[in-house]
Formats: sequence, C-alpha cells, structure tokens
Amino acid sequence: MMISLYSAATGMGVQQTKLDTISNNLANVDTTGYKKIRAEFEDLVYQYFKDAGIPTAQTSQLPTGIYVGHGARMSATTRIFTLGNLEQTGNALDVAIAGDGFFQIQLQDGRIAYTRDGTFKVNSNGQIVTSNGNLLVPNILVPNNAVSINISEDGIVSAELADGTLQNLGNITLVKFVNPAGLKSIGNNLFLATNASGAPIEGTPNQDGFGALQQGYLEKSNVDVLKEMVDMITAQRAYEINARAVQTADDMLRTIGTLKR
Repeated sequence: MMISLYSAATGMGVQQTKLDTISNNLANVDTTGYKKIRAEFEDLVYQYFKDAGIPTAQTSQLPTGIYVGHGARMSATTRIFTLGNLEQTGNALDVAIAGDGFFQIQLQDGRIAYTRDGTFKVNSNGQIVTSNGNLLVPNILVPNNAVSINISEDGIVSAELADGTLQNLGNITLVKFVNPAGLKSIGNNLFLATNASGAPIEGTPNQDGFGALQQGYLEKSNVDVLKEMVDMITAQRAYEINARAVQTADDMLRTIGTLKR
C-alpha cells in the first residue's frame, strides 16, 4: 500500500517538472534563436517478488515474473536543435544561420560562448557586438565612414565607405559540435562547451556542412505553441491522475485502520 503512495508522489513530481519545462518553452516563444527543451523520464527500481524463468517443476518455468515499480524520475532535459523559422527584418546587422552552426561570442571574463542569436550591434569603438555588449569572434571593426555593411552567405563582411569604395572587414566563422545537446545553457541565449558536447569545430559558413548566413534575417524560436499546449494539458491530467492514486491509497489505508474484529 505504501508503495503506491510513494510511486504516485514521484509521478506528481515529474509532471510538475515537465510543466516547468513547458512553461519555460512558452515563455521563450519569441526569443531569437531559442531551442525548445524536452523533459525525459525514467522508471525507478523494481521490487521483485518472483523472477521470470524460475522453475516451477522439472520441465516448466514461470513465463513472467512479479515486479512492482517504485515510480518515475527525471532523467534528462534535452534541447532540440531543429531550425526555427527565419524572419526578415531588413536590419543589416541581423544575421541568421540557415543550417548547422553557432556564432562565437567572447564573454567579459574572456571565455568563448556560443549562440544562434544573430542580433548584432556596433559599439562606440566600431566593433560588432551582441545586445549585451559581448564581442563577436573573430572581431570585426566597422570604419566610422561606412555607409552600409554587407555580409555574404559564406561570412565575408564588407563595407561601402562614404567615398564609394568597398572595404573588406573580415570573415565571420561558425562552430558546430558533435553533440550540441550537451552544451551548457548560461542564459542570454548563450551556451558553453562541455565534455559532453565535445570541442568546437570551426568552419566557414555555407561550406562543409555549416549553415549559410542570411543577412537581414533572424531565426525565431523553434517552439511549437500548439504542441506545448497539448503537452501542458497532458501533464495536468497525468498530475491529477497521480494525485487521485495518492487519495485512493489513503482511502484504502483508512479503511484498514478502521477495521474491527
């Protein structure tokens, strides 16, 4: 009887965590470059009353056993790195990656982080930076007399100067990972490499499996609102069912407790 109480309680706990994950996905439905998170669960240890295959006679054995589980728990939260829709903005410093790859960003402490968010700006020194002021790597310096900036699909950055001449400013490179789901999220649309993700593999956009750069576009979140709403309803119903199992087990214990000879 107590097993059912604890098993149902763990079921309520995992559904609460699933709802937390769904809520975070929905909150970031308009976050540039956001990748949705999927909650994954696993069953807990089992109590074995009889093992399958135990001999019942000289020539026979049990075809199945008797196993009672002890509930469920969270096993992982996995980011799904499918491509989001590309939205045209017309801003020359908005850049989307149409395919695989991450931009490299230098943090204030010198570490290199990675992002799919191509909402870039130019700071007072003419450097291309993120919305939080972190530098794009490789660093690109925009001249003061630049009247327009062009970013090609393969990452070549050039500027048209006030006198009508063109100046090459550098190249934007991308990186990819063997296991991008192993990246560590640190907020601000940024990720850090981990042992699970593997080392970053640097390359040229639109070559060797890297995505092409799309100037004047931004990648929207890949969250499917309709699916998240369905998953939220499913989580709510599963929570209610587990809560009912707790109530039912409690009623049975109460019945036992009131038995009289």
